[in-house]
Amino acid sequence: MADRYDAVVVGAGPNGLTAAAHLAAAGRRVLVLERAGRVGGGTRTEDLTRPGFHHDVCATVVPLAVASPAFEGLALAGHGLEFVQPDLALAHPLDGTFAAVCDRDWSSTAATLGADAGAWRRTVGPLAAGFPSLLRELAGPLPHLPRHPGLLARFGGPGLLPATRLAGRFAAEPARALFAGLAAHSAQPLSRPLTSSFALLLAAAAHTVGWPVVRGGSQRLADALAGAVRAAGGEIETGVDVRSVAALPPARAVFLDTSPPDAARLASAVLPPARRAALERFRPGPAAFKVDYALAEPVPWSAPDAARAATVHVGGTAREIAGAERETAAGRHPDRPFVIVVQPSRFDGTRAPAGRHTLWAYCHVPNGSTVDMTGRIESQIERFAPGFRDVVLARHVLAPGDLERRNPNLRGGDLGGGDLSGRQVLPRLGLVRHPYRLAAGVYLCSASTPPGPGVHGMCGAAAARAALRRELRD
Repeated sequence: MADRYDAVVVGAGPNGLTAAAHLAAAGRRVLVLERAGRVGGGTRTEDLTRPGFHHDVCATVVPLAVASPAFEGLALAGHGLEFVQPDLALAHPLDGTFAAVCDRDWSSTAATLGADAGAWRRTVGPLAAGFPSLLRELAGPLPHLPRHPGLLARFGGPGLLPATRLAGRFAAEPARALFAGLAAHSAQPLSRPLTSSFALLLAAAAHTVGWPVVRGGSQRLADALAGAVRAAGGEIETGVDVRSVAALPPARAVFLDTSPPDAARLASAVLPPARRAALERFRPGPAAFKVDYALAEPVPWSAPDAARAATVHVGGTAREIAGAERETAAGRHPDRPFVIVVQPSRFDGTRAPAGRHTLWAYCHVPNGSTVDMTGRIESQIERFAPGFRDVVLARHVLAPGDLERRNPNLRGGDLGGGDLSGRQVLPRLGLVRHPYRLAAGVYLCSASTPPGPGVHGMCGAAAARAALRRELRD
């Protein structure tokens, strides 16, 4: 047994699988252990409402996966991965029949932003032009010597600003609302520093690689990663509930694709006390309240462009969105939440029976919330799509507690891998010496490590690289 594995990975989410794929490709003997019956973590697809309606339990739109440096060289297309591009990357309807859009086609975006088209392009254009290089700069822990310091400064300078401040560059509501909706993916009050970075990165992705979905469901991405692991000689076992690293097969290194508190519990016996205490103090961020729908027909959006995008931001004006996120951060439940709506079956016919559709919608709520937000979510959608409730065939609710029960990494329903405020943000930015290595031979590779949440695998790849420089050197 002592020589059977070089690495054991606990957790088969996209980061754990990516770490395993890179280690196996480097010739290391790898075992992946997953608690659930299937690999995937946040990239899982199930028939939640009715048979034949395939719903992504968490992630659906995966712009960072398309250009991720972590997925390069893994030949995922050969393992069944195919991306589908919607007609438009993103639509943001306002009251009436108008929607601002963000798309690979700059002219489509400009047509909806009017006088702010130039300011939008000056703000996002340089980042879009260098998007692959920007992702590489963000892929590893900081500080490091940047290869593109000018590009990193163009991102980092404005990205440090609160979204409410950077949105002041725009004179009219369409651009301000579009920017606020992008920034609200941070699940933070838009008055906080760093919230602009979410808007800038996501907008640059929309203008460069689009906001695609995975044909057949996000499970296909997880399955492709698992295929890459096995093709390189790695092993994967599901249905295995690991209680302690001491119970694992002997290995030179252990990788934990878990939340920091779970990492502290699993590796308690081998962690330095100060590191264990820091992991135990790690705070989750706001939660998500998610509803999946089976639809009899497409959503009857008032704005035609909303029907052309897989992702629709439903929240109204920039002030309304900022107010909703501020209410959530204060522990309250906004009457008019900011709602992220995704309608993959408009562009991927494999998601539902012929003529039918799938859709999911979620809003932010306080961590661990038990308040049912279904009615408020549907009222917001009805505001921009009158008659929406009439096309609903079935609903499936995933409250914060449901999300955590399905995936323990989603503590209290947090989809973002932890709160992004105070000192806790420093490890997420890589501003610590060893953001992945918890102790000799023990690594954390989840979305709670740099560069943070998103289906990109870069956390797992970076942890694997760190171990290959130390315990797993030839």
